[in-house]
Amino acid sequence: MGILNVTPDSFSDGGEYNQKEVALKRIEEMIREGAEIIDIGGESTRPGSDPVSVDEEVSRVLPVLEAALEKFPDTIYSVDTTKYEVARQALELGAHIINDVSGLRKEPRFAELCSEFNAGYVLMHSQGDPKTMQKNPDYEDVVSDIIAFLSRQIEVLKNAGVENVFVDPGIGFGKTLQHNLKIISGLHKFTKFGYPIMMGASRKSMIGQILDNRPASGRLAGTIAVHYQSLINGAKLLRVHDVQEASDSIQVYNAIKSSETDSR
Repeated sequence: MGILNVTPDSFSDGGEYNQKEVALKRIEEMIREGAEIIDIGGESTRPGSDPVSVDEEVSRVLPVLEAALEKFPDTIYSVDTTKYEVARQALELGAHIINDVSGLRKEPRFAELCSEFNAGYVLMHSQGDPKTMQKNPDYEDVVSDIIAFLSRQIEVLKNAGVENVFVDPGIGFGKTLQHNLKIISGLHKFTKFGYPIMMGASRKSMIGQILDNRPASGRLAGTIAVHYQSLINGAKLLRVHDVQEASDSIQVYNAIKSSETDSR
């Protein structure tokens, strides 16, 4: 899954792709590099960010989505939003997946909406909201607490008839560095749900913390390391800024896994 932020203020690439023609060029590049899904977001969810209005988010996302669907119709498109009206308009236009960082907490109607359009849904765990989520996040047991939350929300999705669900433990969304590391090392526990696990650690601050406060622009190698370990631990989908490097990692991982199978 290739990330396309059509925002002026995302933590890693804010302002780079908020013009339609530039965004389309980036989509074409990501498809060429191996992205199977393009995730378009019109509101920054970086820690401390402020929400934007429905109208503003619609004006950022829908023109790019419409143009992308026309120009690259064979690609799967996801829209990263927590707003019902944005999601509905995106699905009416032809989007295939809703990526919801609030995991139905902010907008429980997403379950019925995705069922109505037979759309996929990314169920992500977060604690708090982007404005406040990194202020002293606390858990009894981070992996167990997230699994309990996901279990409840999966029941809601099942009852609504949503079949295509991706599970995302929400790296960096209301978690300390140690919380994030425990999630990655315990990622295999999330396979119990029977849904594909999505890992989204691309360029995130946890990598910067490990690497002596490295800025986002210098976190590629760390991102690859986290994502490779996530594949080993059960992840099936990587949400990334750097598509070519992620595609290469997946190709190498699959080759190694195939050799293990062949040697038996």
